[in-house]
Amino acid sequence: MADTEKNVQRGQALLHGTKTILLVGVGGQGTILAGKLLATVAAGAGLDVKVSEIHGMSQRGGSVSTVIRLGEHVATMVCDDGCADVVVAFEAVEALRAQHYLAEGGTMFVNDEEITPVSVNIGNFQMPERVDERLREMGAHLLDAGVIARGLGTPRSTNVVLVGALSTALPFDAELWRDAVRACVPPATVEANLAAFDAGRDAALRGEAR
Repeated sequence: MADTEKNVQRGQALLHGTKTILLVGVGGQGTILAGKLLATVAAGAGLDVKVSEIHGMSQRGGSVSTVIRLGEHVATMVCDDGCADVVVAFEAVEALRAQHYLAEGGTMFVNDEEITPVSVNIGNFQMPERVDERLREMGAHLLDAGVIARGLGTPRSTNVVLVGALSTALPFDAELWRDAVRACVPPATVEANLAAFDAGRDAALRGEAR
């Protein structure tokens, strides 16, 4: 049986019902590419996929979010409160803002980094307190994705490190994810992004997402 057919059967057999994954972050952090990688994996597994993106004002540190819903048949891309099986937050404060979307028993991965928005810098708002503590109390897995990416010499691949962590929460073969990386990133960056994906996946599997 061809590898593609095996991947399709594996994805359809292990993914029970429709799954909802929510990606949240700040403009410019690469949430769109992360969503594209996940959608490519799901399509490669023979699943129906629907994607909805909300783009903030990236130059002003605006919030961005991507909803990816996948399954044998996906009727809508809407993500209501308590709907997301997995939330991946590219920034810690955005994780707090998105917590109401997480389903009971769901999984949240958070890049342990805070970005101060312009509204705080000019004094209109204050940053929330005890961010990491509050995230841990709700069961989020904090990951030093930016530190990992910089350690690999590719700070722009923080998003792919987080995709690696996300891959541990879904039943798709790791090689299907790597194929998506090869298909979606610029050719000159393939090896660097594969290294970032593997590092994020390994960190999550080893329990380094604390």
